[in-house]
Amino acid sequence: MRILTLIVVGFVVFCGWLVIEAGFFRHSFPGGKTGIVLQQAAADNHEAIDTPAGEQELQPQTAELANFSAAGGKAKTLTLGSTDPKSGFKFLLELSSKGASVAKVTFSEFDDRDYKDPQPLVVLSPVDRPRGREILSMATADFVFVQQRLKLALDRLHWESFDFDVVASYDGSRTARFEATIENEDTGEPVVKLVKTYTVYPGSYHLDCRLAVENLSASEQKVQFELIGPVGICREDVRMDTRKVIGGFVTSAGQIVSSRKDIRASILSKNLGLKDATLSYQQAQTAEDKEQAERYLRISYKQAAARFLWAATTNKYFAAILRPVPDKGRDYCDWVADKTGRFYNPDGDKRGDTGDETIGVNLKIASSALASAGQAGSAKTYNFLLYIGPKDKSLFDKNELYRKLGFFQTIDFMGCCCPQSIIKPLAFGIMALMKWMYSFVRNYGVVIIILVFLMRLAMHPVTKKSQVSMSRMSKLAPKVEEIRKKYANSKTEMNKHIMALYKEQGASPVMGMLPIMVQMPIWIALWSAVNASIELRGTAFLPVWITDLSVPDALFRFSAITLPLLGKLDSFNLLPILMGVAFYLQQKLMPHQQAASTSPQIAKQQQMMMIMMPLMFPFVLYKAPSGVNLYIMASTFAGVLEQYVIRKHIREKEQAESKGLVEVTSKTGGKVKKKKPKPFYKM
Repeated sequence: MRILTLIVVGFVVFCGWLVIEAGFFRHSFPGGKTGIVLQQAAADNHEAIDTPAGEQELQPQTAELANFSAAGGKAKTLTLGSTDPKSGFKFLLELSSKGASVAKVTFSEFDDRDYKDPQPLVVLSPVDRPRGREILSMATADFVFVQQRLKLALDRLHWESFDFDVVASYDGSRTARFEATIENEDTGEPVVKLVKTYTVYPGSYHLDCRLAVENLSASEQKVQFELIGPVGICREDVRMDTRKVIGGFVTSAGQIVSSRKDIRASILSKNLGLKDATLSYQQAQTAEDKEQAERYLRISYKQAAARFLWAATTNKYFAAILRPVPDKGRDYCDWVADKTGRFYNPDGDKRGDTGDETIGVNLKIASSALASAGQAGSAKTYNFLLYIGPKDKSLFDKNELYRKLGFFQTIDFMGCCCPQSIIKPLAFGIMALMKWMYSFVRNYGVVIIILVFLMRLAMHPVTKKSQVSMSRMSKLAPKVEEIRKKYANSKTEMNKHIMALYKEQGASPVMGMLPIMVQMPIWIALWSAVNASIELRGTAFLPVWITDLSVPDALFRFSAITLPLLGKLDSFNLLPILMGVAFYLQQKLMPHQQAASTSPQIAKQQQMMMIMMPLMFPFVLYKAPSGVNLYIMASTFAGVLEQYVIRKHIREKEQAESKGLVEVTSKTGGKVKKKKPKPFYKM
């Protein structure tokens, strides 16, 4: 009974975890996610500089703050690529002269899954900030003159650009160019020139960004700057916000590793010393604490020797990965002084759940000394690669650079109670198997159903042994209860006689639990693979019903209503209802302990489980992606069929045992012989 209780408790805990993952009791709280808002700049372009990472603090000198000013051009937008899939480009890049930045990225092959009027998916977009300040991806922000203790907010400046700065190359690539000049206000002479270029390629999900910084003055200039990485990545999951900031690193042993922060995770525990990492923004008591909770969160790895490779913002299906390209002859980039994740809450709502919340990445570039104009070392070029595309393991494996940099680390799986070291290989293997099966069966819904039945078939021997053991245990429950009452005062004697009874009857409490533990990682990996597979996004199973395996099935739609816990509903989803029916049938066929006569409480608990479980799962998974629900429903109905076969086997075996016989086999020559009892395990 204790073993069964442990199983039930574990199952309930698992269900509770599903409820939490469903997002019913959770909101996206500000200040505790993956970063902070940008430091507010002054009204003009002059500011005292922050302390560069790893350098001695410099005190601002106001007398020198008026020396330099930045000169740019008029507000302008340039475009590279296309949203037309026939063009060969994977996305349309909208570039803004403001900060020489990426204003918007729109895919050509993925839409926004709007069932009424699907449009090309905008994956990166501007982030609005108070007082009208926009945060744009890849903007060159605070440019620092270290010697003069001066910082210029170049992300507010419109860099100069011309229509002819968009150039098409022989290989089909297209390049756009922006330019800004920093001048000496007293003499009007140019001091530093910055030229930023973007290049996109047909058939590629990445773009190249190059920033050339050249000293035009007669004296050496020591400079550093901040680059705003990808920001404003869209939300993809219909139930919960799965966006993350991820950092990629390489260890001294050459292993690619990563660290990540979820947009839901609170940084209050890190910044304020609070124990609970899920504490809400509202629990910060003072304004100072709230401000501290919004400060940047450094992207780092637990091993200090690990070298930084890239930083990414991700959602459920897509990633924007920024890689500083190392200088020639080096394996990693050594000119990034700091890298931080940021959380943006444009409207500043306390709960952080109005839908405008998003995340981003910033890189602080280390100080660099530029020799005087005309001398060797008077210019330096910084190269960046920005991948904007699906989190697709096969795509990452096919590209040598992506594979070398470990871009697959951006793919997330739900580990639950199993470590990622077990779940990841299993899930990747299942995803590869699904792709292989799809080459023969051109329907991922059918692939999921076939895969579930194959998994059930492969695990049948283990499941059968578990069910037989549970049946034996249920038959012995009255005798076990008698032993417990008889030896209630002596736990040692009680356990001794119970184990002797199990041995005599060939039953094992371990066999009822062990198969479940063996199967758990496989089913979690299968769940994770179906949930995270980019191939299911926008893919239909049936022409009218289940037209997109990545969203709820929506048999029919109606005007939106709001219900407690479930939130906003605008469709009737049939799959969760069918799932409840399947769970009820499965519960009916499960072997239960026949202890009603000796323990009415146990019988009552079993009856409650019969009622609650078929209701809980459809409730929790009502708004889950239809691919996930199809997998669970198919698995449950397959389990019903499997349990029917196992129950039939158990009945036939019990009838044979009641006559003192065993099944006739070829080895017995067709003769019936007395059965020789064999325990499941040795004492």
